[in-house]
Amino acid sequence: MQKDPRLGIEPRTFLLQGNSATNCALQQEGPLPAVSKGTHVIVPLVEELEGGRWEAAVVKLEDRRIKLSVNSPPTAVIGRYQLTVGTTCANGQDTFTHDPANDIYMLFNPWCEDDSVFMDSEAERQEYVLNDVGKLYYGTEYQIGARTWNYGQFNDGILAACLFILERSRTPNSGWGDPVNVTRILSAMVNSPNDLGVIEGNWSGDYSLGTSPTVWSGSVEIINEYYKNKGTPVKYGQCWVFGGVFTTVLRCLGIPARTVTNFSSAHDTDVSLTTDVYLDEEMEPITYLNTDSIWNFHVWTDCWMARPDLPPGNGGWQAVDGTPQETSQGTFRCGPASLAAVRNGQVYLKHDSAFVFAEVNSDKIYWQKSKDGTFIQVYSEKNAVGHSISTKAVGSDERNDITHLYKHPEGSEEERIAVEIACRYGSKAAAYSSPTAEDVTVEVILEGDGPKIGADAELTIRLKNMSSEKRTVTLHSQLAIMYYTGVYKDTVKKDKADVELLPNEENDLAWELEYKMYKDQLIDQAALMLTLSGRVKETQQVLATQFSFRLRTPDLVIKPIGKAVVGEKMVVEISFTNPLPQVLKAVIFHMEGTGLLAARKIEFGDIGRHASVSLVQDFVPSLPGPRKLLVSLDCKQLTQVHGVSDITVEDKSSLAS
Repeated sequence: MQKDPRLGIEPRTFLLQGNSATNCALQQEGPLPAVSKGTHVIVPLVEELEGGRWEAAVVKLEDRRIKLSVNSPPTAVIGRYQLTVGTTCANGQDTFTHDPANDIYMLFNPWCEDDSVFMDSEAERQEYVLNDVGKLYYGTEYQIGARTWNYGQFNDGILAACLFILERSRTPNSGWGDPVNVTRILSAMVNSPNDLGVIEGNWSGDYSLGTSPTVWSGSVEIINEYYKNKGTPVKYGQCWVFGGVFTTVLRCLGIPARTVTNFSSAHDTDVSLTTDVYLDEEMEPITYLNTDSIWNFHVWTDCWMARPDLPPGNGGWQAVDGTPQETSQGTFRCGPASLAAVRNGQVYLKHDSAFVFAEVNSDKIYWQKSKDGTFIQVYSEKNAVGHSISTKAVGSDERNDITHLYKHPEGSEEERIAVEIACRYGSKAAAYSSPTAEDVTVEVILEGDGPKIGADAELTIRLKNMSSEKRTVTLHSQLAIMYYTGVYKDTVKKDKADVELLPNEENDLAWELEYKMYKDQLIDQAALMLTLSGRVKETQQVLATQFSFRLRTPDLVIKPIGKAVVGEKMVVEISFTNPLPQVLKAVIFHMEGTGLLAARKIEFGDIGRHASVSLVQDFVPSLPGPRKLLVSLDCKQLTQVHGVSDITVEDKSSLAS
């Protein structure tokens, strides 16, 4: 069966009885498989595979043996499917007996552009999906240690064991097509407290009833033991063991993943988004109140996916954690939390962004008890947590510092803004002074239809002072290239500006992106996101907004020549002007139109910089009435170029009358 896009197995051969018609069915393991929920699939037999759907086509027919190739949609539910094949002939119907050896394992597919876990870098796919050995980091930020960890996601029996872990969650398998849901389920199943998951945590120092966490050097033995013992938690693990096993399970199921270590990692127990230290009147720690802590290091897992459930820009790397620290919606689990949301202090975005934010960027605040029993803030440390966040580098055994993905540079204006935005949603929002006024607004204005690809992009940033006093704004801007799924690709421009606003003034700032800055970065949909953040000096008001836009591509001009009549040849001229100051290589035109012509591919060749070209095509309409001719252009340098022409086709009989 073809790998399109989630099925990665070879075509199967079946033995037929007599002159038979054949049909296939796939049924998910688990209770009550249903067609409506995608867990029972009737696979239609088609003449030609189209892709993006459940379908099967004959690859080879020889005597009484038939070989079928099967495609699946990118949203298919992952898991183990039972395969049955039915035949119908003159002698009646027959169904092949289910054979477990023919069971099919459906996985996520990071090579498929339509899959939510698609990752476009082959080097990163090799590292985060296919590499079965990695590095885990421990110690302190000044004495970072490293140990090799055997993920072993391709070892015999590991795939079946990983699906067993998913099945043991007893969650509806109809939701297993969504990586957000699957990673959240597995976050709970890697630990044991709520659902007898894979590993039992132990930080007591007494490991006499099991294996010391420091003894493990890989995931395979742990996962196999859990599977062999039919779901009995393995003793014992600590954070790096939970992180290593979680990475193995995700890679095994096709989700790109990496194990991450955060040094000076905060554990916020009261949703304050701060790490709190309570002191008595004599400045002595109050032990029973000091439940927050800072770990020397903590290990979790990043996984890669789109986040259609969040605002654009929050796809990409997500933090998930299998270590049972705090409950989330009543269960010990954490994530997936968007790293972009964590970085910008958007702790209100699901799942568990507030907890992860506190781990990497909370302030350490000291509170002293007053005589009346209340506490007042006496000191704060703004650089106490979230240092040297580390993971193994792509393609080497070097350590890669990814702190910048979790937080802005420590002490920068952007970082302080993120902290204050986050803490507004915490239980101690009063620890940060509220703005004395909120009388400045910021918005982004797009003129007309927006900027065109191949040219400089221009936007307007409008600042408005609604007060009767002067305002001084420090404004940061950052432009990122985005996938249409909302996944971040790269930052191409960053700016900072200090703007003075007179009383009641409206000030339009011209913002420009030169073509040379984005020409080598664009991807399919030419999508960009401008992020603005700033602070008003006089009032401490925080400004923040994001604006998504795209660079417009030119249309194809389609001109019918002569009349369109059923059964008679007609001609169209297709014209196009290259908007880019670079050559378009290996250009292909696609044409199709119901009732006009079947899909046709034209390999045109190269088109020079800013060159205009035209081509003439002929076809014979087959159906009368109003029709649409669709034409698109595709090449590596430019996509999303298309055109349509309305063509009314006359019937010969009507012409004769």
